[in-house]
Amino acid sequence: MHENFYHKLKVYYEDTDAGGVVYYANYLKFLERARTEALVKLGFSNKKIKENFGALIIVKSCNIEYKISAYLEEELVIRSFVKSVTKTSFYMNQFISRGEDLIAEAKVHLVFVNKDGKPIKIPNNLFQDFKPYFCDSIKI
Repeated sequence: MHENFYHKLKVYYEDTDAGGVVYYANYLKFLERARTEALVKLGFSNKKIKENFGALIIVKSCNIEYKISAYLEEELVIRSFVKSVTKTSFYMNQFISRGEDLIAEAKVHLVFVNKDGKPIKIPNNLFQDFKPYFCDSIKI
């Protein structure tokens, strides 16, 4: 059984085009904010990971499928969960919704790297804190 991270946000004018529709690239920002807040929920932050472990979490790839548009001043929820984990990376699935309507779905591959951009092993205590959020497949 896995748990989800939830992040709520409101669509602001700066997120939209002239017609009040969320500009497609801004969904990537929404997803990033949700992942950042998931780290905070675990007691970490990108800054703490850099300072304590000498590591950064970078996006290696992101596949996003847009289902329907979101609009100015709507309330959105981003649900995120860890799909699978390797020694140096993990995959997250993220869903942006408005009520029962699915706005977008993303599959994101995140990698732990050192200051030189080389992949490194996920720090053990961070790995342990993420465990309740793993989906079915863990590849060590």
